[in-house]
Amino acid sequence: MTGAFAGALLAWFDRHGRKDLPWQHPRTPYRAWLSEIMLQQTQVRTVVPYFERFVAALPDLASLAAASEDRVLALWSGLGYYSRARNLHRTAQLCADQHGGELPRDIEALAALPGIGRSTAAAILAQAHDERHAILDGNVKRVLARWHGVSGWPGSTTTQRILWTHAEQHTPSSRVADYTQAIMDLGATVCTRSRPRCTECPVAEHCAARRGNLTTVLPQPKPKRALPTRRTTMLVVRDARGRVLLERRPPAGVWARLWSLPEVDDASDAAAVLLRRHGIDAPPPRALAPFVHVFSHYRLDVTPLLFDEARATRVADADARWHDANDHDALGLPAPVRKLLSQLEEPR
Repeated sequence: MTGAFAGALLAWFDRHGRKDLPWQHPRTPYRAWLSEIMLQQTQVRTVVPYFERFVAALPDLASLAAASEDRVLALWSGLGYYSRARNLHRTAQLCADQHGGELPRDIEALAALPGIGRSTAAAILAQAHDERHAILDGNVKRVLARWHGVSGWPGSTTTQRILWTHAEQHTPSSRVADYTQAIMDLGATVCTRSRPRCTECPVAEHCAARRGNLTTVLPQPKPKRALPTRRTTMLVVRDARGRVLLERRPPAGVWARLWSLPEVDDASDAAAVLLRRHGIDAPPPRALAPFVHVFSHYRLDVTPLLFDEARATRVADADARWHDANDHDALGLPAPVRKLLSQLEEPR
């Protein structure tokens, strides 16, 4: 039955699998790695334009290792989960310093690099070198949980251990790159989270979830908890030339090391904070439309205040700068900040 699963999946892949994704041509270790990191928690259709832009600017590991952090974050900006970009950059630098400028072929050494881990390392080696390594990303977890009838949240240690066992058993000895892409494709296009198309599934006949009418139950979701809400006031400060004041975020926490707008907890302190931090004097602000940005672990309620015609005596800090409002692509900006700035009208 184990061999039959892989065989049916490969036959389906030959007819219906995705074979024209940009990272497949050519399928190098660097491109496989970059695509796998981008595809963590992000769908293929979203990743494709970011991948193409990234490899056009930084086509190999050496160019990524030599790039500045601002350059890497600017290319990543809008894709979210920015720790992935920072880990990508750090891994490239480590490979340049410790692995001869290449991603290591040893799976344990590869998995130990920042942001990679067991499944991503396996996917890189399977796709770039056709080596036999089992993967267990979100799509594969869903396929195997349903096919084997595995209960429990797939993120739990116990459930993951069971799913890894099944993943190892099903991975064939040949055509590993195709099988790896096939099982990811099956989860992404047929065995989807909602409304799975079981009649199109090549392994539906022996699927426990289909036989037991459990496709809406398996895999079981993560136990829910209410998202806490945090509030902040973002300060959009523009000088007479229309430039916007940006501050670099701290090295840890949300949007770490990205450039963003100054923030205050209390709007009534905004003018005093600008004067104290940067020697900025500006006319009274006007409120912009508030918005909500949802992270995986909390909601952020944002109230923007616009200060126009700001005058500064000192904005020379390494972590503060005036930024041309028409040059958003030059820096890594959080997506909601980029959107807010792009929506502003010209200064009066």
